[in-house]
Order: sequence, then structure tokens, then C-alpha cells
Amino acid sequence: MGQAVAMSSIDVQATAYDVQREQANRAELVERIARIVREDGRAEPLAGLRLHRVSAPTELAHGVSDPAFCVIAQGSKEVFLGEERYQYDPMHYLLATAELPVVSHVIEASPERPYLSVVVRLDPTFVSAVMVEAGHLAPRSYTNVRAVDVSPLDAGLLDAVVRLVRLLDSPDEAAFLAPLITREIIYRLLKGKQGERLCYIAVQGGHAYRIARAIERLRKEFDQPLRIEDIAQELGMSVSSFHHHFKAVTAMSPLQFQKQIRLQEARRLMLAEGLDALGAGFRVGYNDAAYFSRDYKKLFGLPPLSDIKRLREGATASVG
Repeated sequence: MGQAVAMSSIDVQATAYDVQREQANRAELVERIARIVREDGRAEPLAGLRLHRVSAPTELAHGVSDPAFCVIAQGSKEVFLGEERYQYDPMHYLLATAELPVVSHVIEASPERPYLSVVVRLDPTFVSAVMVEAGHLAPRSYTNVRAVDVSPLDAGLLDAVVRLVRLLDSPDEAAFLAPLITREIIYRLLKGKQGERLCYIAVQGGHAYRIARAIERLRKEFDQPLRIEDIAQELGMSVSSFHHHFKAVTAMSPLQFQKQIRLQEARRLMLAEGLDALGAGFRVGYNDAAYFSRDYKKLFGLPPLSDIKRLREGATASVG
């Protein structure tokens, strides 16, 4: 009986210690990001590591996600993939496994408590290497594996993120240790709730790999006519199967995907290169100015000219 009480006491003490350590890690992460990024914006102090700071809620912004692991130290954010909505905060992380058109906005931020986040870009080759070294077998089926999702952030992952950001104070050590901690993060993700989804980045066969090839092709050839039959045939899939699996991963049809890529590029051309609506629409594959204007307004809420006037400073979305 006495031994059981003693063990119970040890367990309580260990739990209290774990809670205190997790709270300390969260506080340290906030302090370090705020110190490194002193004004609103983002910094990339290490290749593949981005830090974000925002001092007020933002409007919806359109952009393209990277394959990335995203942690919020303070504040909260919403990301939309097609009709799907994902909200995350300091208690949750977001994992994106493909380059996809997304809409996002910061929903909780203030000058006193700015939104602060960390984004670790996930290189497919690196993910594959960790999978092999860890003996992590890719699941046989990737049916209906969405390319974006949110899960609770456990203490082990949080601790690894803090140690990665801590390295920014020691550039000489960062060059050697950052890849090791990134490897640890990938390992912990593989062992966690989103492990199967993470494998999507590295898988070399099955429907997931075929859809990844289709996404890459549509992104590169967005200004070309969309021939679903040709793409499906090249991937060794029926048209109906291609549609089904493409939407399962991206939450949108191939045509919707292509439209978003085209319209985001047209917006960039008008903002960054000064093209007019007619020229931008033509460059991204539209032959009908009225059709382009209609699609543009449907996605961004305003006709091209009005939207560009409102966003002359420009803004892009990310999952970070």
C-alpha cells in the first residue's frame, strides 16, 4: 500500500513537471519569435525555417501552400482548402503535404499579443530518408488522404520546435544541428496522428504519387488547355478515378484547381508587373476577357481593376 502511494506521488510530481516544462517551452517560443521578428512580416533565418509576426487580424488572402509543418506560438489562424476549413492555434499544428491553392487569414492577433508562428518546410527527399531510417512503412492505401489537416501539438513536437528556434542564437551550431532536429520533427510526425498523411510527401507509387504528378503538371502548365482525358491516361487512371482521387487530396476538382492557379498568377502579374486585366488574363490562358473578369470576381470578391487598386501593396497567403 505504501509503495502504491509512493508511486502515485512520483507520477503526480512527474506530471506537474511535464506541465511546467510545456508551459515554459510555449513562453520561450513566444519570446524568441517576438525578439527575432520585431515588426510585422516574416523572416527566414535558416533555409526552410520561416517565422511570422502579425499584430492584427487579417483579411482573407490567397496563395499557394508549401509542404510544411506549421506551429503557432501565439494567436490563431484559419486556412481554407476548397470548401474545407482548418483552424489552428498554439495547442494544434497544421501539416500541409502538397503545393495547393489556399485561402487564409489570421483571426486572433493584437499589438500586445501578436500572432507568432513557425513554419518548417518539408523536403520530400528528406522525409523519404527519415522514413527509411526509421523503418516506417508507407501504408498501402492513400485513398481520401487530404493534403491539409490539423492535429493536437504534443509536448515532444513542441520541445523539438523550441530547440530548433533556439539554434538561431548559435549560427555555427545551427548549420550542424538544425538538420538533426528537423529529422526529429519528421520522425515524431511520422509516429503521430498525421504520419500516414506525411508519407504522401515521399510515397513513390499508388494514387498519391499519381495525384502529386498531376498537381505538379497542372501547376507548371496552368496556362494550357485542360485535357482531363490525356492526364488520366498518362497516369494510368480512368477519368472518374482521377477526378475522385484528385478531389480527395485537394478538396477541389482539377478545373477548380487550374482556375485558382491561373487567377492567382494573373493577380500577381497585375500587382508585380503592371499588366492590365486583358493582358494578365491572356497570359494565364483566358481567351475571353469577360469570362476572366467573372471568374476573377468570383474568387477574389472584386473585378480585377478594383481588386488591384485595393491591394496595390499586395498580400499573399500561406499556411504559416
